[in-house]
Amino acid sequence: MSSASGRGGPETRGRILDAAEALFVEHGLEATSMRMITATAGVNLAAVNYHFGSKENLIQEVFRLRLGELNQRRLAALDRVEDAAGAAGVGVKPSQVLEAFFEPSLQMATDETHGGRIFMQLLGRTYTEPNAFVRKFLAAEYADTLERFLDALYASLPGVPREEILWRFHFMMGATSYAIAGTDALQLFAGKFDDEDPARLIPRLMSFLLGGLRAPLPELASGADAPAHADD
Repeated sequence: MSSASGRGGPETRGRILDAAEALFVEHGLEATSMRMITATAGVNLAAVNYHFGSKENLIQEVFRLRLGELNQRRLAALDRVEDAAGAAGVGVKPSQVLEAFFEPSLQMATDETHGGRIFMQLLGRTYTEPNAFVRKFLAAEYADTLERFLDALYASLPGVPREEILWRFHFMMGATSYAIAGTDALQLFAGKFDDEDPARLIPRLMSFLLGGLRAPLPELASGADAPAHADD
C-alpha cells in the first residue's frame, strides 16, 4: 500500500475484495462491517473508499467479478452444445441445457485454489438469506444469461408448460445454492459427515437435478403426458 496516500494499487484492491468475500461468507452481508474488512485486509478506510466508494459498491464488485466469469463459462458451454446439435441436425436435449448452466457453477464450487469455492458459498448464502439490494443487483446481472437458458429449455421441452419449467428451474437453483453453501445443515441431523469431497458434488447434484426434470407433471396421474426425459 502506498505510504503517501494509504490507498494502494491493484494489489490493495485485490486484498480488500478477498477479505470482504471471505467475511461475507462467514458473517453475512449485513453483519460484516467496514471495520472488519479493513482489519482483515490490512488497509485503512480511506483505501476502501478510494477503490469502491461504499460498502454497497464493494458488495457489487465482489459479485460482479465472479458472476461475469461464471456466466461466460455457462454461455460458452451452451454455445458448444447448440453448435454441435446444429451440425448434427438434431435438437438440444434438456439435460444438455441443464449441464451447460449448472456444471460451471459446480466446477467453480470445487475450486479451492482461486477462491471459487468461497464465492459459490457466498452466492449460496445470498440466495438463502434475503437481501433486497443484492437480489436486485443479481437479477440484473443474471438477466441476459437466464433468458438465453430458459429459451433453450423451452425449445427443448415443447410439450411442457412454461410455468412448470420455471418452477422446476427455481427448484434447481434452490437445490444448487443450498448444496454449494456447505454441509453444515446436513450435519445437524446426520451428525459427523465424512464425505465432504467437493469433487463428488457435481455427479451427485446433477443426478438429482436431472431426476427432477424427468419427474411427471404433478397434476397428471399417468406418465403419458409427462415432461420429456432429460436424455430424450
